[in-house]
Amino acid sequence: MAGRRRWCTKFFVNDQIRSATVRVFVALAPPDDAKEELAQALRPAYAAYPRMRWNRIEDWHITLAFLGELPRAAVSPLRPPLAELAARHTPLHLALRGGGHFDERVLWSGIGGDVEGLRLLAGEVRELARAHGVDFPERPLNPHLTLARSRRADALSAVQVAAGLSSFTGRTWRTERLHLVGSNSGRGPGPIHYRDVEAWPFGDTG
Repeated sequence: MAGRRRWCTKFFVNDQIRSATVRVFVALAPPDDAKEELAQALRPAYAAYPRMRWNRIEDWHITLAFLGELPRAAVSPLRPPLAELAARHTPLHLALRGGGHFDERVLWSGIGGDVEGLRLLAGEVRELARAHGVDFPERPLNPHLTLARSRRADALSAVQVAAGLSSFTGRTWRTERLHLVGSNSGRGPGPIHYRDVEAWPFGDTG
């Protein structure tokens, strides 16, 4: 765990060498076996639609609150209250389920299980961020996991892959940590990469 924290801190500090701000959001991450289960179901689509911009499996996440581009000084004060919030919550039981698309371009997998608990958690995260001076647009929570984006002239690929995922039902899994994530979005022409700034375990009733 100590090594992981050093690695996350290194990413955050190095990001600040390039920029005084970082794009951040708060999210949940499915466990590796749940992600691999979905990746197996997507293998035919990976082969059939190689021109789609597929997200790396290690970057798959469920966004609770997108906080936008923040100064480094605004991010650090969020860490202690997010840690406390996570400790107060017992884990949620969720599943990756089905598929869909936004505007015929963004492919996603849906979320099943304790969706009401997910919405309540997202509401608390957003309230906490605003209480600590982070102002961001309010967007309704549509729980999903983004998988890929099609190219601008392609209005079919995401729709067709989503249709192929309609019957997918993954196993139920338990949320382990609340993640504060930074991204390099908008920092160049390369792919978007995500890294934990920090992550905190949820409480457990045993």
